[in-house]
Amino acid sequence: MQQIAGKGDIMLNNGAIGIEYSFLFEDGNRKNFEISLDSSMHVAARKAPPPAWTALGQHQCPSCTLSPAEAHPYCPIAVQLAQVVEAFADFSSYDNVTVTVTTEQRIYSKKTTLQQGVSSLTGLLMATSGCPVMDYLKPMARFHLPFASVEETEFRMLSMFLVAQLKRQAKGLTPDWTLEGLKAIYAKVSEINAHFAKRLREVAKNDANINALVNLDCFAKAVPWAVRTRLNDLDALFEAYLK
Repeated sequence: MQQIAGKGDIMLNNGAIGIEYSFLFEDGNRKNFEISLDSSMHVAARKAPPPAWTALGQHQCPSCTLSPAEAHPYCPIAVQLAQVVEAFADFSSYDNVTVTVTTEQRIYSKKTTLQQGVSSLTGLLMATSGCPVMDYLKPMARFHLPFASVEETEFRMLSMFLVAQLKRQAKGLTPDWTLEGLKAIYAKVSEINAHFAKRLREVAKNDANINALVNLDCFAKAVPWAVRTRLNDLDALFEAYLK
């Protein structure tokens, strides 16, 4: 059982949220990851010293606002993904696996490829790592939906951003109903994916981790298209609101 910076309980009494990912391989090998998220939707800081490849300056994103001089010696995403990267360093993307995700409310299970399962876990950890860019995706993590389809993810993404604009408006801030801000956020996410892939190529012996990140990046790059087309595609679902 690998615990990612937390107690690992599914039902926690301190306002935290517990999520467990379990990977069962065809040969009976199992890898479990227990994640505890605090009330601000961040994974707690890792206690053990992180590996050298997680240093902030190693393939640091050009737009990163963190600095080693300001108590940020390590990339927060790299620190939280280190255990996952190490666990699957020798595995192939297309290894068959049954992934079970346990939350307080329900249990999800799917027979899939390892890259798809790792992609779901990776996305959750990136959004809750404490990276300033990924903080925009914390609402998605709070309502985490493992194995979501592209349509489901796009709907959640658009819903998240529009709720954010309602909250900005309620607080007297200028809302962005054009969705240009959403495209800007995912452009930065894609930048993070590209630079993080360089880290992974230095430490991952096989392709499971890298291709899991590629899956996430494909979605990030598709956001401009989704913003242009998805709202129109949903007209039939919202007929009652459009009369």
